[in-house]
Amino acid sequence: MKRIALAILAFVATLYLWNASWLASAPENPRIRLIAHRGVHQTFDRTNIDANTCTAKRILPPAHDFIENTIPSMRAAFEAGAGVVEIDVHPTTDGKFAVIHDWTLDCRTDGKGVTRDHDMALLKTLDVGYGYTADGGKTYPLRGRGVGMLPPLDEVLATFPEGRFLINYKSREEREGDMLADLLAKHPEWRERVWGVYGGDEPTARAVSLIDDLKGMGKAAMKECLIRYLALGWSGYVPDACRKTYVMVPLNFAWAVWGWPDRFHARMASVGSEIILIGPYSKGDPGTAGIDTIEDLARVPESFDGYIWTNRIEVIGPALQSRRQESTSKDSV
Repeated sequence: MKRIALAILAFVATLYLWNASWLASAPENPRIRLIAHRGVHQTFDRTNIDANTCTAKRILPPAHDFIENTIPSMRAAFEAGAGVVEIDVHPTTDGKFAVIHDWTLDCRTDGKGVTRDHDMALLKTLDVGYGYTADGGKTYPLRGRGVGMLPPLDEVLATFPEGRFLINYKSREEREGDMLADLLAKHPEWRERVWGVYGGDEPTARAVSLIDDLKGMGKAAMKECLIRYLALGWSGYVPDACRKTYVMVPLNFAWAVWGWPDRFHARMASVGSEIILIGPYSKGDPGTAGIDTIEDLARVPESFDGYIWTNRIEVIGPALQSRRQESTSKDSV
């Protein structure tokens, strides 16, 4: 019995040391980079939302006039410190990509019907600020401010020569991967502006297969990566689903990831992957929570070398800059 206990103790000690972050080399010059989800946008009450909730009808009282997925919101996000801006796309009947989140037009705009059932000319006439209300429909503070502001993807890529974008496929139509590959083949100067793709498994996988060095993360692959790593990562094994991709880790479960943060970073870097730290996971919330408060930002390790996903780039960008300045001041003392 004593030998068994000692063997178990030795195994546990070995397992701990093999995954101990403090025994791993910290990344050289770790740098946090920011992904601005939808640019600077109106945030909303996430209580009891589901995939069909019209979030424009439950926004918080506006602190600014920016509207998600528009050129001004993207510009403001980059100015606030974003390294990457996440945008949503839908194909149009005339072969373009419309940059808009919703499957249908009825929630946010003055249009009707399925987004992809229209051409870009019609979509450009809509008011993308039409449906936003913070008081149950008594007032619509952004109505009239978004007329003509729904952009095609080619306009976005042409507008920001130094910008980097994460493109979210909202469907599972493989042809959307071909569409992006064709667009970049016609405009190779835009290739570096597409930082990555994610969302629907089929278009994501297709785009990654057609576009050189493009990283992508389909929904199924994201789940498979974390589940398999949680099951097998104690051994140092990195599952195929976690290789040459972006690995999303919820802030409130990061502690459970084997080797978090430094050894986990080293393992992902060794297989060509980068880490995206997202906000706390909440059961029943179908959206992507972000690092949206100063308190959440404070929970990010100083040695973290990767990307932070935020819905409040206008808050987190300046806060991160202040944190960097404070760290620099301490190092110089």
